[in-house]
Amino acid sequence: MPENVSITVAHGDGIGPEIMQATLHILKEAGARIEIETIEIGEKVYLAGNSAGIEPSAWESLRRTKVFLKAPITTPQGGGFKSLNVTVRKTLGLYANVRPCVSYHPFIETKHPNMDVVIVRENEEDLYAGIEHRQTEQVTQCLKLISRPGSEKIVRYAFEYARRNNRRKVTCFTKDNIMKLTDGLFHKVFDEIGAEYEDIEKEHWIVDIGAAKLADTPTAFDVLVMPNLYGDILSDVAAQIAGSVGLAGSANIGENVAMFEAIHGSAPRRAGQNLANPSGLLLGAVMMLVHIGQVDVAEKVHNAWLRTIEDGVHTYDIYDEQVSKQKVGTKEFAEAVAARVGEMPQTLKAVSYNKGSNEAFKTGQGAKERVRAKKELVGVDVFLDWREGSANQLGEALAPLAGNELKLAMISNRGVKVWPGGNPETFCSDHWRCRFISQGEGQAVSHAQIVQLLKRVSDAGLDFIKTENLCNFDGQRGYSLDQGE
Repeated sequence: MPENVSITVAHGDGIGPEIMQATLHILKEAGARIEIETIEIGEKVYLAGNSAGIEPSAWESLRRTKVFLKAPITTPQGGGFKSLNVTVRKTLGLYANVRPCVSYHPFIETKHPNMDVVIVRENEEDLYAGIEHRQTEQVTQCLKLISRPGSEKIVRYAFEYARRNNRRKVTCFTKDNIMKLTDGLFHKVFDEIGAEYEDIEKEHWIVDIGAAKLADTPTAFDVLVMPNLYGDILSDVAAQIAGSVGLAGSANIGENVAMFEAIHGSAPRRAGQNLANPSGLLLGAVMMLVHIGQVDVAEKVHNAWLRTIEDGVHTYDIYDEQVSKQKVGTKEFAEAVAARVGEMPQTLKAVSYNKGSNEAFKTGQGAKERVRAKKELVGVDVFLDWREGSANQLGEALAPLAGNELKLAMISNRGVKVWPGGNPETFCSDHWRCRFISQGEGQAVSHAQIVQLLKRVSDAGLDFIKTENLCNFDGQRGYSLDQGE
């Protein structure tokens, strides 16, 4: 008899305790071979004075079991409270977020009866690095960070997932027609790694038209891989157009630990009323069972759930008088699923997992070793907080400060060049990017020269708020041009 697998469970807030109880009841009735360690996270921990929403002892449990089944939590309103989901994902290196989005026609209303899309979302970087600053009275910034190692891990994971689950195509969404360096890197890595998978079709879409196509014709896609923000938004959109966000489960996969959850929130207004649909968390738990190798139990649970949906036993959120036969509460729905363990759906396609499919939820290969690029400092962007006049006046004030080694090449405002040769119609805020580059083409600049430049800028009474070094890598420009430059 195989040994039980220890898992960490958090019952969460709002509807969390109810749907977790329902989920665990079904797992037990299906014969899941698990031992449960319970931890406290969420609102109670926040309000007890822990701004992270999780106690140190909980981390110890997660590192020990390496498997986390988590109900939704409530983050208190107001400043000072960080998202626990983001904290857990980044602290434990859960780099891959996997969200299957499937329609269940004709039993749950959908515009897309044959939809079966899996979104693989990068989970650690992009704008979710959460590095933000208020830089001037008028302007705030958020840094978008895309790394080669992070991109390589998530893209390889997507292709491995497709191969191990007999998926035919992997599609990448980016906005690299605008963000040519960050999204451009993600797209480049996709092309590089995709070339290694000759058995899988691959394609790239610009995210806006790709999202429109996903909403209109989801059957055109199979596995989608994308950076963090796009993946967060579009996985919710895809789940909703499939039938309901409330039905979608989610896996968060790292090198050592994995977390499984519903994609919806804690819905405190529905708490304690025996109304909530536990399906999202239950399907997340099915992904967990596959991950820990208990594919036999995963099949029993998933197929029993499908049979329950077919039999018209529905919670209020998916109840339809034209289709449904019985409106039930959270507890009654769980009992209905548990009673059908061992039964198979008759209309919906039965789910089957092979022994290798659990590997689809394990880590992909890490980043490959690369020859380090030759990096050369060729200039600096100096950002100013300034409201004393026009772009031409700022240019006249700055140009003499460049010194003998540097020259003022351009000033932009909100990404648009306004000096030299700016247009009077361009609206300008109080946030200016002033680009200084080497006097000699291709000539290197030293850090000392940049420090001296900043001293001259400061001595002139100008308020510089940040700098960004301009570098070439192997002779290729490593910084963007501005609109109009």
